[in-house]
Amino acid sequence: MKEKGTVFDFKESEGDWFDFFESHVDFKTGEIEYDDPVPGTGRACFKSTLPFIKEYEKKRKPQHKFVLNEKTRQMERVNYYEPLTPEEEQEYLDNLYDYAITGLERFFDSEGNALACTRENKLKLAKVPVFDRFMARCLELRANASRVRTAASEKNLKTP
Repeated sequence: MKEKGTVFDFKESEGDWFDFFESHVDFKTGEIEYDDPVPGTGRACFKSTLPFIKEYEKKRKPQHKFVLNEKTRQMERVNYYEPLTPEEEQEYLDNLYDYAITGLERFFDSEGNALACTRENKLKLAKVPVFDRFMARCLELRANASRVRTAASEKNLKTP
């Protein structure tokens, strides 16, 4: 007899697919307003950037120094990372975009050619403000969804 249950695949996920939606900035309030996705437009797949960021932080060596705490008048150890040069920061962002975007469907250039999911195309898309806001919102939605799942599972553990 075969048991039934929930199956989890522990291989690294390629991410979650999102239908493209437009956005614009309300210049009166400075808020970003997102439109609803339009069926038949492009789709993009994004995966969590957290593993990339954690791996990157492991490679950097933290620095520390002692500074005076004005309230307690005691010296305290403060950890920090040396700031990145502009070139290093750009390389980091380029690698982050390449890592986060794992799939593109129905995206086209101005000549009507389909955009393949290559590093070059991902970096070009990341420079387009509408796509950048779309990507940021999708990553935010992914992060919020995982927080909701974590809170729900913690609540379930506490419930008898």
